[in-house]
Amino acid sequence: MFRAFVLSILRNGSAVRPQTLLIALLAAAPLAAQPDIKPTNDLPNPYRTIEGWAKMPEGRTWGSTSAVAIDKDGTSVWVAERCGKNDCVGSSLDPVLHFDKDGKLIKSFGAGMIISPHGIYVDHDGNIWVVDCACTVGGGRGRGGRGGRGGGGGEAQPEPAPEAAAQAPKGHQIFKFSPDGTLLMTLGKAGGDSTADGYFFQPNNMVVAPNGDIWVVEGHGSTPGVSPARVLRFDKTGKLLGHWGTVYDPAKIDEPYGFNQPHALAFDSKGRLFIADRGYNRLKIFDTSNMKLLDTWYQFSRISGLWIDKDDNIYAADSESETVSRNPDGTPSRTDWKRGIRIGSARDGKVVALIPDPWPHCQPGQQSSAASPCSPSTSAAEGIAVDSKGIIYGAEVGPKALKRYEKNR
Repeated sequence: MFRAFVLSILRNGSAVRPQTLLIALLAAAPLAAQPDIKPTNDLPNPYRTIEGWAKMPEGRTWGSTSAVAIDKDGTSVWVAERCGKNDCVGSSLDPVLHFDKDGKLIKSFGAGMIISPHGIYVDHDGNIWVVDCACTVGGGRGRGGRGGRGGGGGEAQPEPAPEAAAQAPKGHQIFKFSPDGTLLMTLGKAGGDSTADGYFFQPNNMVVAPNGDIWVVEGHGSTPGVSPARVLRFDKTGKLLGHWGTVYDPAKIDEPYGFNQPHALAFDSKGRLFIADRGYNRLKIFDTSNMKLLDTWYQFSRISGLWIDKDDNIYAADSESETVSRNPDGTPSRTDWKRGIRIGSARDGKVVALIPDPWPHCQPGQQSSAASPCSPSTSAAEGIAVDSKGIIYGAEVGPKALKRYEKNR
């Protein structure tokens, strides 16, 4: 009877006291048990790290970035960067940056349009799509605000800039640009739309299918009954074709569309859709013709960023294990999994390599320093892209960097 009461609260999103919500979370915890899978930590790292490859303009420094993609040419790199900090509120800087294969900045645009660039994608025609989650400034209209931390909330964030509240509604949108920066399409309502058939509130990332359909994952928090947790499909004109999932509900963990922070997505060569269900530390694989769940994988860890190349190699970026990741009762989780980039196969699911985060988890009372860096929060790559030569690029929120990884000779 008590369990039914708890689940009723979580499903309906009723207004409850914090104490009641905590009880609900604890009661639901057994439902959210993860398979007992041995961490895929002891793997070779066949890559060397290249720092400082991309050259910023004189006087400009890197801010947080989780968005990186490869241009249609196969080698130049697009990045959406948060204007030297963790958001672009009040900034006159261009957040969208295009670097050539040697790291020289050749194009930039987007000033004043984007609050929190979170994802970026280059389609088959070379157009640039930028996802503004508005998830690093808190608040916003609609559900969830910045999102809860129970079960692993989003990135650890600084306090929002004071000028954020004075801005006209922005954020929670997806922008399609031509390569020269001309705005071609806008998806979503400025300031967010929290209605059941509206969109978006804290969209995370998107891809374009070979037929031109646009697929989006939405929901950056883990507040039961509140935080969006769904995938949406649009046609090439931006018409909504369907959506799967609703809000985060721990009772639905075993359902096909029971998501918790669906954070990234990619297609393999067979047209299967891989969704990184970050809050549940898993990959869910779907047949998009009927959205049938084909398989669920846990061996790639807690995925923030996802890339699948033409040969069906998977590159999965884990930026939160051991640090941000939490159990439903708020205690640290996944302390036995290393952060970093796991590389494997979309064909058989085997993980073959790991580029580890060089920063260890900060111990209680320890402060990170240049001499002894450590991570108190999100670290290593959150966004990931791989060029036609197999060079990997990792976009980092915590360290505020874009790193390049080349195969050892």
